[in-house]
This record gives sequence, structure tokens and C-alpha cells, in this order.
Amino acid sequence: MIVRELELDFFRNYTHLQARFDPNVNLIYGDNAQGKTNLLEAIAYLSAARSHRARYDREMIMLDVDSAFLRGEIESRDRDFTLEAKLFRGRGRQLYSNGVRLKTAGELAGILTTVLFCPEDLSLIRAGAAERRKFLDSAICQLRPRYAQALGEYNRLYEHKTRILRDWPENPSLLATLDDFNLRMAQTGAIVIHYRAHFIKRLREHTPAIHGDFSGGREKMELAYETVSSVQDPLASPRDILPQLLDHQERHRQAELDSRQCLSGPHKDDLTVYLEGQSAKTYASQGQVRTAALSLKLAQREIFQAETGEWPVLLPDDVLSELDSKRQCFVLNHIKGGQVFITCCEEEKLEGLEQGKSFHIQGGKLI
Repeated sequence: MIVRELELDFFRNYTHLQARFDPNVNLIYGDNAQGKTNLLEAIAYLSAARSHRARYDREMIMLDVDSAFLRGEIESRDRDFTLEAKLFRGRGRQLYSNGVRLKTAGELAGILTTVLFCPEDLSLIRAGAAERRKFLDSAICQLRPRYAQALGEYNRLYEHKTRILRDWPENPSLLATLDDFNLRMAQTGAIVIHYRAHFIKRLREHTPAIHGDFSGGREKMELAYETVSSVQDPLASPRDILPQLLDHQERHRQAELDSRQCLSGPHKDDLTVYLEGQSAKTYASQGQVRTAALSLKLAQREIFQAETGEWPVLLPDDVLSELDSKRQCFVLNHIKGGQVFITCCEEEKLEGLEQGKSFHIQGGKLI
């Protein structure tokens, strides 16, 4: 998969940008806070209509402007695609593929897959469960349209149910709608759990070998999926998982009413990481944590390649400067093949990459 051209209007700090890229390595350099990360964010957004750092699309629109525009010319699956996103302040967004408006973000799945790796990901292991869920969601949404649709619906239902539980003592009539929300959350939640379990199964197949190479064979890495306790087999079909979720909801119904919080569902899922049988979150050193996080991201890249037959576009955002020389060399040796957009503050920092194109970004402009 190759991003041949990118055009931005009023996206973050870019009033206008139009650039053509190298099919191999693209080095994006410049001082901090000039727009390097914004460029990578735009490419990643075109792959799944999700941002790794913005909760709402309006956050990506330049201040004092009502809308933003993104366009990418993509080569994928031996075809050419034009992906477009129009973001409106207060009026949602519109997504297009080859001029055809898409009904859901899930329809982007498989056209452009990206693996974004930013400094925050280096603490992925020690962060809260929400960050690891975000990692899973970002990856699976790019591969499975049904998952993206189910996740979006589940999140909307979760917000509604949370408001019901919060407000029901003051407005008891709200409880009349609770059973309907529980059923729909269980239906979409079963799909979410099913796909997360299968993706983690793939991670288990790829991550330990990468981590073994990374650590020189000295450490064994294992992964586990923690989900709703009543779910006996997360790999089972959503139809089989559904009654187990409904049972868990019923058993926690009074606790939810008392606490006025949504306690049951995959919004509490976690991906747990073990090194030599010990919890990496609790016992791993800083170096081990970074090695484990890198291994997860590189495994994600290999899964995408195995799934689509093409290397995803890799987006390392100022990551190498956060690593020691040994980890830098390991990453550089494992990202050969496919298109890479890599950012840094000084062009000469990345001598280990084969030459492609260099882009100097300053004040939201291509210099």
C-alpha cells in the first residue's frame, strides 16, 4: 500500500498542503510543534477515520475555520483509490472513496492500512487498560468493517446507558428503556469481544517471536485477553457469547443501579502482557516495557501484511529519539519493505534508513 499524494486544507495547523511522496521512505523533519505529527495523523485518519489523539473530529479543524479537508491518492490491491474526508465543526463529517460517499467509516477497511507508532505507545504496557483497548480497536477497525460498525454502535449505547444510570434516581421513568439498551449492548458487545479475541490470537502468533529476537532470546513474552468473566470462550461466535453477556448484565443489574455506573461489558476489556510469567505492567523495567510495546506494534504490522498481502504504511512519529541505539537498530532492521513516513527533529538522525525523500516542515508548511 502506498500513499502517493496528500492534500490538506485547514487541517490542524495546515492552511494548505499538497505533497507527493516516495513509495519507500519519507523523512519528515523540522522543529517541534511545526506540524510533523499532524501530517502523520492525517494519513492515519484516512485509513480508519479515527485519530490517535483527538476524541472529536472538530479538534482537527483549524481554529476560527468551519471545516477541514483531507485527500489521499492511494495505491492498494493493484488499484488506485482517492480517499477524501470533509470535517465540519458541529456538523459531523463526510467520507468518500473514488467519489462515492461512504455510509460508515467501516467501509474504509482494507483500502489503506497504517501502523502509527508514537512516543506515547512506548508506555502502552504500563498505561491503563483504555490505552490497550485503543490499540486493539485502531488495528481491528482497519481490517474488519463489521467490527468498526459494532464498536461505534456499542460506544453510542454505552454513553446513553451511562446517562440513564446517572440520572434515574431523579427521573425513574428512564429505567423503562434500560432493558432495551442492555440487549443492544450485549448484541454489539458480543461482536466486539469475538473480534478482539481473534486479533489477540493473531498477536500471540507473532509477538513472542519478535520479542524473542528483540531480547536476544532471553525473555519469553505472553499475552492474555481479559474480558467479561461470564464469557467462557471469547473466540466463540457472537451468537454463543450473547447469552453469557446478558447473564452477566442481569447479575450486575442492581450493582449498576446502586453505583449509577455501567459495570458490565467489553468497555472494561484489557490485553495483559507477561514477561517470564510475571505481569509486565507491574514488574517490567523501563527497557522491558519499551521492548514489549515495540514488539506489539511490529506484530500488528506483520498481521496486516499477512491479512492483506501488502505491507501497511508505517508511521513512526519521533519514536527513535526515545530509544537507545540497540532498540533503534532493531526497529530499523524490522521496517524494511513497504512505505514508511518517519518524523524526527534533525534530518541526520536517521542514517540507518535507505534514502527516499526528505520533507522539511515549518509552521504548517512544506519548505
